[in-house]
Amino acid sequence: MSPDTVTPAFKRPLTWLVPVAAVSIIMSLLAALYLGGILDPRENLRHFPVALVVSDEGDVLPNGQQANIGEQIATGIVDGVDPEKIDLRRVGIADAQNMLANGEVYGAIVIPSDFTKRVGILTQASVVAGDIDKPMVTILTNQRAGTLGSSILTTIGDTALDTANGALGEQLTAQVTGALPEGSTLSGAASLTLAQPIDIVVTPYDPLPGGTGLGLSSFYFALLLVLAGFTGATIANALIDSALGYVPLEVGARFRQRPRSTENRLATLAAKWLTMVVIAVVVSALYIAIATALGMPVPHSLALWMYGTLAISAIGVTALSVMAVLGTPGLVVNLVVFVILGLPSAGATIPIEASPALFGWLAQFEPMHQVYLAVRSILYFDARWNSGLAHGLAMTVLGLVLGLAFGGIVMALYDRKNLERVPASEAR
Repeated sequence: MSPDTVTPAFKRPLTWLVPVAAVSIIMSLLAALYLGGILDPRENLRHFPVALVVSDEGDVLPNGQQANIGEQIATGIVDGVDPEKIDLRRVGIADAQNMLANGEVYGAIVIPSDFTKRVGILTQASVVAGDIDKPMVTILTNQRAGTLGSSILTTIGDTALDTANGALGEQLTAQVTGALPEGSTLSGAASLTLAQPIDIVVTPYDPLPGGTGLGLSSFYFALLLVLAGFTGATIANALIDSALGYVPLEVGARFRQRPRSTENRLATLAAKWLTMVVIAVVVSALYIAIATALGMPVPHSLALWMYGTLAISAIGVTALSVMAVLGTPGLVVNLVVFVILGLPSAGATIPIEASPALFGWLAQFEPMHQVYLAVRSILYFDARWNSGLAHGLAMTVLGLVLGLAFGGIVMALYDRKNLERVPASEAR
């Protein structure tokens, strides 16, 4: 075989330069967005929601003074965080639990009602032999809102409380030392106890069960729904176009070109839309069956199947409309919208509040984020309306309506102008 028959297309620069340039640009965008979104979450923090609960009732200290040390600790925590980075919401314990149950905060810092009383007991016990419990502050992490979010919260809580712990330790040490008889000194154990008087306990609120991938199962299920819509639309588009004779079907060494259909553009697109809905019904059910067989908890399987069907349909319908309007470039547009921009702005592996501001803006309308919120609500938050399900459902329906309107209106205009799907040489 001669070189001319092997590489005739390669001799025309545009034949290979265009794909090289297109792939290079898209992959560079992919690398910049993905790496830029994960490298420094703590540096990107902005308005990271955390509940602060101060239930301390105060008490009379051994020196006879009425005090509320819990309020003092809370003030130290507030002063120790950057309000632009941390959205510290001071609420009661019931409100905090409601926020945790709905995924509105990544965790809570809880100062109990007997905090000051325990501080007083600690100062008295420091000069008397015997064991005593330190006053406790609890950091409740919300694994269901995101594993990395819980890790960031723990770091924030530890940092803020370490500062408050040290300040309270200096205060108590000075008080106890000043009250000692002349010539007496604190023992080494007492000094160590007073230097760090607060016992900081980190514990998960409503821990996730096994089989949830440490809180990642909701993200991967949402990703599967988006891929089913995007990839399913791409496959359906190609196979239906082949069946209608608009493009050839090549299988191995075989090449087949059916007679071209005479249906108008809108009718063709409608057929693809209906096919996508059937795909959505089947694939959503298969996903749940496979997840259940693999041991993933699916507490609301019917709700998940119904939402999954809607999500796949909405993404698939929109993707088909984009390809119908733009043709081959629509494949690239869909890839960018549903995958390249969607994954880093999902808010699943990296919280939106710990991602670059660009991703926070994208998350307002990117399909991946909306699907993730709804799926997370169904899987982790008992399908509560206020835990992301209402928002995700509304945005998914809106996406479906926009996809139908975009494709339907443009196809109707194409048909009205007699822009038939024929080769340019045959166009009227």
